[in-house]
Amino acid sequence: MSKSIAITAGHSSTDPGAVNGKRTEAQIVQDMVKMVSVYLERAGIDFETDVEDGVNQPLAKAIKVAKRNDIAMEFHCNAAASSKATGVEVLASEKHKPLAQEVAKAIGDVLDLTLRGVGGWKSEGSGQHSRLGFISTGGGLIVELFFISNPSDLSKWDAKKWLVAKAVAEVLIKHAR
Repeated sequence: MSKSIAITAGHSSTDPGAVNGKRTEAQIVQDMVKMVSVYLERAGIDFETDVEDGVNQPLAKAIKVAKRNDIAMEFHCNAAASSKATGVEVLASEKHKPLAQEVAKAIGDVLDLTLRGVGGWKSEGSGQHSRLGFISTGGGLIVELFFISNPSDLSKWDAKKWLVAKAVAEVLIKHAR
């Protein structure tokens, strides 16, 4: 029996997340959800998302979507005061550590980015937050795709975002089947 999948976009119209010039985290991750959706649809995988009519929904909605599915992934961009900060990481519970590492490696391989944490995995309490609702309540994984504050990371994303989406979708497809 196949597993149900949820992909959600972090931040919303009221909270754009991290910003680099005119680029917002909310728009980048919404694009990621749309691109991953294309690959999941092509593979015949049923999935659910929280993007409605081109709008990222608030966290409470994303958590509800996550709770209804076996695998739930929310996309974000990292940011730091230093424009040299780089890498990819996936925040998740210990239970999802292998999946988190697989997703981080897929992204890191495409964008040629280092894996932060333990092979790309970090526990939900390892960052600036001690508890993340999407993980602790929703049971999902938070994917920090790259550092939006790093011009090189952002440039790599722009050049290879469809390949990143395909790589993430392939991991989801494998785990859904």
